[in-house]
Amino acid sequence: MSTYSPRLDEINFALNQVAGLEGVSKLDGYQHADPETVSAILEEAGRLFSDVIAPLNRSGDLQGSVLTEDGGVKTPDGFDEAYRSFVDAGWAAAHMPQTWGGGGLPHLVGVAIQEMLKTANLAFSLCPMLTHAAVAAIDAHASDQLKALYLEKLVSGEWTGTMNLTEPEAGSDLGAVRTKAIPQNDGTYLISGTKIFITWGDQDLTENIIHLVLARTPDSAAGTGGISMFLVPKFILDDQGQPGERNDYKIVSLEHKLGIHASPTCVISFGDDGDGAVGYLVGEEQQGMRNMFTMMNASRIGVGIEGLAVSEGAYQKALSYSRERVQGRAIGSDSKESVAIIEHPDVRRMLLTMKAYNEAIRALIYIAAATADRMAHAETESERDSASKRLALLTPVVKAWSTDIGVEVASLGIQVHGGMGYIEETGAAQYFRDSRIAPIYEGTNGIQAIDLVLRKLPVENGAVITGLITEMTDVLKEMNDHEELGTFRDTLTEAIQGLVDTSSWLGGRLASGDIQSALAGATPYMRQIGTIVGGWVMAKSAVAALQRPPELDPGFLDEKVITARFYGEQLLPQANGLVPAVKAGADLLKSAAF
Repeated sequence: MSTYSPRLDEINFALNQVAGLEGVSKLDGYQHADPETVSAILEEAGRLFSDVIAPLNRSGDLQGSVLTEDGGVKTPDGFDEAYRSFVDAGWAAAHMPQTWGGGGLPHLVGVAIQEMLKTANLAFSLCPMLTHAAVAAIDAHASDQLKALYLEKLVSGEWTGTMNLTEPEAGSDLGAVRTKAIPQNDGTYLISGTKIFITWGDQDLTENIIHLVLARTPDSAAGTGGISMFLVPKFILDDQGQPGERNDYKIVSLEHKLGIHASPTCVISFGDDGDGAVGYLVGEEQQGMRNMFTMMNASRIGVGIEGLAVSEGAYQKALSYSRERVQGRAIGSDSKESVAIIEHPDVRRMLLTMKAYNEAIRALIYIAAATADRMAHAETESERDSASKRLALLTPVVKAWSTDIGVEVASLGIQVHGGMGYIEETGAAQYFRDSRIAPIYEGTNGIQAIDLVLRKLPVENGAVITGLITEMTDVLKEMNDHEELGTFRDTLTEAIQGLVDTSSWLGGRLASGDIQSALAGATPYMRQIGTIVGGWVMAKSAVAALQRPPELDPGFLDEKVITARFYGEQLLPQANGLVPAVKAGADLLKSAAF
């Protein structure tokens, strides 16, 4: 059975030739992250992830996390030791703020580290991902006292963090949250209520767990505007800042899930044994949704990486199997000997489809991460503001398109295996099962599409999307002199024209108040823009490869051009097929009888 091997050549190419790591390393505070140093860092991280954490992916899936008799959670065998190795080596803190003991690496480098970790073991990776998101929210919104008490241990990974949003009657509609927070004379709050789907809501890896919980204070406004955010530790800290008394909540049960079995998804009941769990207000009352979006947006990029991770893992497994599985004779050959299935055109098409999508998703995510670094560290306010708006536009695309493609590529991985892919023993099915949660996490992909169309498209009267389209057209000029790119330039030109058309049409519907028609076209528009942005980044990749960087292997560069051409000539044309669906309006949807 094949295991994960980090593709450092692909990762370094995307970092340096597409996302511009060298430019990011010149931003204030990132000078220690030059490309040579980062390459060595990633090699070391990849070694731990492939040698220690990846082998637990299959065993963790088979064993799963379980609820113990005393109401705790036992993670699969080996997770405890692997997590300690992960924390002790500093990978939990690598791209966290230096103020709280982190390594201060750029977000771009952190994304590359996360890609390798998630591909090695998706279920394992969810724990540090949520902790990183909790750090972002606490650092941005909590009091100095809470930061001093909790951030250092969260940054190091000695403690972990979770996100507590969903309730039995409040899924995507968080305005229906009912969990209560009653203020006390000492400034704390007592939290009571039930939360469901809490990823890594309990575990046996660390001595404390810090929950960020959405709840309502008395007389708060209805809807999302009345929600507040609270920090609720598993163990209340004593006078020395160490875990002390157990807080008043219970792990009621663990969800039985389609995939990510090693990741404990908890139902948590607060206040069962007393007046409520002790919580500490993060930010101001009734500002909880605004504060939580800091955590959610950080997680949305992380979930996009999960789409890439399952896609890359499925591709590596399928590629390995296709080289080993001997079946059928080569068409047109005089030989009667059977050949490895990688010799068959349809299998090669599936593998190249998987490979091309992986490279496109990786480049998109890395570009978004570099944009986040410029938002935080660019020299001028104008540059930071421009990066902020670009990142806001790209975030729903990263989350939704990457995870939708991740499911499709994982499915292709099963198809390459044939009937053996449907048999659990091969491990191909795990990627497909694990992939399916990502389009649901952190706001379903339909919600991401709505966000893109209703909130991001109209920003500055469409100037932000226009700016992205203008930048995409710039690469067309660079493609002019490269006959090696075949018809890629033509298909990208046509696709961008199609995006101009649909963006204008949607903008017109919003301006006229025809919101239903805009919403009806949101999901196909998300697929269209994702496919086209993928074409853009693959064009950038091809142009960079054709410039023949002397430090890179010529054969590797030739493969980059072939893969980019395949994307541009055979995957990108699908984008314009979505134009009629985007512009169809809502009439058919409204008239359908169900």
